[in-house]
Amino acid sequence: MHFVRRNYLMTQQHPLLRLVNGTSLVSQILVGLVLGILLAFFAPEWAKTASLLGNLFVGALKAVAPLLVFVLVMAAIIGHKQGQKTNIRPLLVLYLFGTFSAAVVAVIASFLFPSNLHLVANTAEITPPGGITEVLQTLLFNVVTNPVKALIEANYIGILAWAIGLGLAMRHANESTKALITDLSHGVSAIVKVIIRCAPLGILGLVAATLAETGFDALLGYAQLLMVLIGSMLFIAFVVNPLIVFWKIKRNPYPLVLTCLKESGVTAFFTRSSAANIPVNMALCEKLRLPEDTYAVSIPLGATINMAGAAITITVLSMAAVHTLGMEVDLATAVLLSVVATISACGASGVAGGSLLLIPLACSLFGISNDIAMQVVAVGFIIGVLQDSAETALNSSTDVLFTAAACIADDQTLPDTIPMTRSDV
Repeated sequence: MHFVRRNYLMTQQHPLLRLVNGTSLVSQILVGLVLGILLAFFAPEWAKTASLLGNLFVGALKAVAPLLVFVLVMAAIIGHKQGQKTNIRPLLVLYLFGTFSAAVVAVIASFLFPSNLHLVANTAEITPPGGITEVLQTLLFNVVTNPVKALIEANYIGILAWAIGLGLAMRHANESTKALITDLSHGVSAIVKVIIRCAPLGILGLVAATLAETGFDALLGYAQLLMVLIGSMLFIAFVVNPLIVFWKIKRNPYPLVLTCLKESGVTAFFTRSSAANIPVNMALCEKLRLPEDTYAVSIPLGATINMAGAAITITVLSMAAVHTLGMEVDLATAVLLSVVATISACGASGVAGGSLLLIPLACSLFGISNDIAMQVVAVGFIIGVLQDSAETALNSSTDVLFTAAACIADDQTLPDTIPMTRSDV
């Protein structure tokens, strides 16, 4: 009866609405991408105006993400049944191992394809963290921050801490209170779905504005550096991550990998914000019918500590500075750099400026002065149009990939929504 009624409603819609509702969201995003490129090429002035669409889309995602995480995590904990697994511990292992693997791959790629930099930029107004201790201190203070301030500033470590604390404290609340929080989480999730439906227009505006304002002329001088950066990220996405997932689930990982890249990575590439992509990832987890107890915590946690792309950025740019200055790097120092990049990447979201501002910390291992290291940061900002996009796409899609892998490993009887064959993708 529901199917018949749905078909009847679709036949009564305007043909344009019927076309939109009958086309997958990914296909619509690809159409928006092509239109954005064409608009930037043929009408650059109009393309700059189209940035309003992109800014509205990213702004809406960023606005709803903190509230979504807070309410969804609290509702998941309140509704958690005694003895029910959440898979958070194995997920932490996957997150940290994946980030460390990315740093190791970046070190090897930097040895195989050394890059030179032009260290002449002015970076007087940028202030990096003083060391790993400062990065970890920032993370710890984020945990105990004021909950209202955490929501306003989108501090996901603080939001998670308060949501988990309140969820545990309200486990014994009366049923009407639990129902209210559950209904609130459903309401926020419904708003998220509406925002995500606007993704094609948002992508159109972001692509058009980026190409019209910056172009890619500035990137040509750093073509080899970009090849090492993006090549390392592609190697992680299509080789290392599938191997990790195969080790975890003992099945062909590529259908799941491609699904995560297609439905999470594409959006993240253009929004260039892991925080903005949290609602997209949660919607994908819901579509795959993963346990809400797991993804309500693992997705915002992954957006904070699962930073393979950031580890690659920190390592490759630091190694490029070392090669430019003619320094020799032994194996022990390379391993230490991988460890430092892993720890730093996990703390990247707690530092203003993200992964780029943690480059001086890695450069300090080689005795590189802060002045030179900050010029390396400036190079990162120059190539950020591609570097940051690819980094965010890898980070964000891996959050869903590892969450799904942990859930599959825990429960071998899967819902048919999780792709396990090529035809499912």
